[in-house]
Amino acid sequence: MNGTALDGLREQLRGQLVTPSDPDYDSARAVYNGMIDKRPAGVVRVAQVADVIASVNFARDNSLPLAIRGGGHSAPGFGTWDDALVIDFVNRTGVRVDPEAGTARAEAGTTWADFNHATHAFGLATTGGIVGSTGIAGLTLGGGIGYLARKHGLSCDNLISADVVTADGKFVTVSETRNEDLLWALRGGGGNFGVVTSLEYKLHPVDMVHAAIIIYGMEHAETVAKFYRDYMDTAPEEFGAFLGFHQGPPVPFLPEEWHGKPVCVVIGMWTGDPGEGPARWQPFLDVAPVAGSLVGPMPYPALNSAFDPLLPKGMQAYWKADFLSELNDGAIAAHLEYGSKVPSVQTSVHVYPIDGAVQRVGQTDTAFVNRGVKFSPVIACMWNDPADNAANIDWVRSYSAALRPYSSPGGYINFMDGDDQGRISENYGVNYERLQAIKGKYDPENLFHVNQNIKPA
Repeated sequence: MNGTALDGLREQLRGQLVTPSDPDYDSARAVYNGMIDKRPAGVVRVAQVADVIASVNFARDNSLPLAIRGGGHSAPGFGTWDDALVIDFVNRTGVRVDPEAGTARAEAGTTWADFNHATHAFGLATTGGIVGSTGIAGLTLGGGIGYLARKHGLSCDNLISADVVTADGKFVTVSETRNEDLLWALRGGGGNFGVVTSLEYKLHPVDMVHAAIIIYGMEHAETVAKFYRDYMDTAPEEFGAFLGFHQGPPVPFLPEEWHGKPVCVVIGMWTGDPGEGPARWQPFLDVAPVAGSLVGPMPYPALNSAFDPLLPKGMQAYWKADFLSELNDGAIAAHLEYGSKVPSVQTSVHVYPIDGAVQRVGQTDTAFVNRGVKFSPVIACMWNDPADNAANIDWVRSYSAALRPYSSPGGYINFMDGDDQGRISENYGVNYERLQAIKGKYDPENLFHVNQNIKPA
């Protein structure tokens, strides 16, 4: 579809429509993953909900694929698509905090850095990711694992309402008392059911936290991993920390001799009594020789955005994810084998804890069904040179295959890649048929299929 054919849409918009003839087309079509090189028919940088309604109607009536972009961090690059109309929320980042109610409503282009900046002014937060430039919408709709998950649940568990434009161009608000079935589906079912234009969250008192980034040489990884497993088994829910495998990052508190070398890390925060913070972290400083560490009080948003400088937009990326009922010795052995071969300083292999509050939500209470597992390992490989694509993709796939014998069914969809469509029904398990029925109700023609797709029943 050429620019002339899109003129009918252009006349209905307050926002900007970028087409291949425009000088900023290449920047408008680019997403976070530099490996993705799609050429959409047009990108609508929406200014208001009316632009979303017009775009949905136009795409549907003209049989155009439709891609939705919030933060643009989707590993498979679902925020763009060949010959598609892209709805881009890049200019919609407003956050309104209601400190008395303990809630915040944010527009769909908001990143976690935006959101945390707004809520931190009131000493409040909700569960977000670990990278500040990640969009709130995509992370929440896929579940939402973060530092606060053990204490306050997933991001989707804290989603209390949303505004949505459905496939027929209608605007609906979903909550516990309005369109309840759609709220249930949005809590983990991804972008399958409509265009979410704003999200309202429950907030919790979170201000200064006692944070730690502790880095060990890889020769101590087995000791650290087993200690981490045992420690987390009895740790209070206020202790949110993940185990990771990296190359030593170029940070001031890590001696240069460790930069670029395989390392094991434990990173997280204590949100309980501030006076207990040092004692909560001391066991991790004692368990093995420490190559470098940063431990102490810091604002929650500072930890949430600590990795952003290492992860600029435009790098090559390929990701995989699983769930673990237990971090058993077999899974640890697989991490030791492949974690020692992390191919770049930007690559992150993390084992996130998702017990505590996450497990107090019933398996069928939300679309996110994986409530009986303790950990979510993710392999987020990122690198600069496209010449390394084949080797790095093979490393990720081999790593994932090595973990599979110890994994529970499914995998965290926010870290699945484009070749994981075959795992979708397995991931949703007993909730899949209900999700298909809701998909059939709100999107029977599967207009919203540029995602980890749930087929309508």
